[in-house]
Amino acid sequence: MDEPIRVLLVDDHPVVRMGLRGMLEHDPGIVIVGEAGSGDEAVALARALAPDVILMDLRMPNGDGVSATRRILAERPEAKVVVLTTYETDQDIVPAVEAGATGYLLKDTSREDLIAAVAAARRGETVLSPSVATRLVSRMRAPAQETLTPRETEVLALVARGLTNAEIGRALFISETTVKTHLIRVFGKLGVSDRTAAVTTALERGLLPPLDRPAG
Repeated sequence: MDEPIRVLLVDDHPVVRMGLRGMLEHDPGIVIVGEAGSGDEAVALARALAPDVILMDLRMPNGDGVSATRRILAERPEAKVVVLTTYETDQDIVPAVEAGATGYLLKDTSREDLIAAVAAARRGETVLSPSVATRLVSRMRAPAQETLTPRETEVLALVARGLTNAEIGRALFISETTVKTHLIRVFGKLGVSDRTAAVTTALERGLLPPLDRPAG
């Protein structure tokens, strides 16, 4: 009989870790070897416990999931990291994949699918939630996207903070007309027709730093 898959749970919410443990620990092919509540703790426990698969949250204090994934795999490239999060935007998915994550699952994944994903990840197979797979395929099929200039990024970042064109002009010491000109160019590059869509699209493409959001 094969050895059980050694799994490390990483999430800053104890109730989430408890739920994951309850979903996984009764499967005879899985053993939970430890739990971590931060990125730094995940790195330390991965070093000490040598898990086969690490279920990794993204947004945590003291080291986010992406940086923790990168550090863990630098030390133990044979480990398999599967991101388990509530976020599925390009700016969340792509950095995690680039850091070396074997999979990317959402927290609404069923018990059966999660167990299957852990086993698949241990075999070195890529595991993705369907919606995540769709986003990645769409991203690869999309034509190269234009980038924003530093000034256009500044203007759009202030739009994201809720400033009017006049307020943006005063903040950047440019005229309101110049602000409008920058926004028109931004709309054209992003293929959108209004300020809200511009901010949303830029965030999805990773062209703006993420707005403050709760951890999870």
